[in-house]
Amino acid sequence: MARPRIVTVCNQKGGVGKTTTAINLGAALAERGLRILLVDCDPQANATSGLGIRPKGLEASIYDVVVLGRPLLEVAIPITQVPGLTLVPSTVGLAGAELELAELPLRESRLRLALDGLSDFDYVLLDTPPSLGLLTVNCLVAADAMLIPLQCEYYALEGLTLLTHTQSLVRQSLNPALRLAGIVLTLFDPRTVLSSQVVAEVRRQFGDQAFATVIPRSVRVSEAPSHGLPITQYDPTGRGALAYRALAEELLARNSQVAA
Repeated sequence: MARPRIVTVCNQKGGVGKTTTAINLGAALAERGLRILLVDCDPQANATSGLGIRPKGLEASIYDVVVLGRPLLEVAIPITQVPGLTLVPSTVGLAGAELELAELPLRESRLRLALDGLSDFDYVLLDTPPSLGLLTVNCLVAADAMLIPLQCEYYALEGLTLLTHTQSLVRQSLNPALRLAGIVLTLFDPRTVLSSQVVAEVRRQFGDQAFATVIPRSVRVSEAPSHGLPITQYDPTGRGALAYRALAEELLARNSQVAA
């Protein structure tokens, strides 16, 4: 079977809709009949709790995979409410992994090695911490592409330069094939002039690298994780669900062009 496409959802800034995008993009892709593996690489474990899994009750997590070398599929959990979506969960125990990884051989490649040979999925989505430490580097080394959520706010573009610089460093030394899947604008509020200005500036600077789909700010999207559901299940006809389905379609179309 073919190797899955591996996409890292990353931004070192917090509160940009990164985990929300990882969960809901994964659910939207699974809804189309694709087999999706979501790997929660953030010690905050929001992707885990956002899919209804209690981190405190877990016997094993991504920590056991990247630090202890446990096979990744041994800790994977099928998400029964979203057919086709499987989660590798995280716990707060991952918080110490940065220090432990620093002492391990192949410290930047532990996740890539864990994903090698995986053929049970069409896509692997990696949800990263809001930092550029060793966990995020592991995700970038493992990935084919990085997808950057960027909130429609004043300081949105400031951290983007640092993130693209990190991408360049990873490409030079650890993963020459790493490409930019695209920039997705999140938390868009059509009532504010600022949101529209940020969208216009991103499109001016990055052109087609920015997805056409814009993710709206939505109370329903914010509520969904507290119910352990992606927005495609919690509010399937709402504008948030429609936006993430459109993003999934656009990502698939881009990947088809790359494959061609």
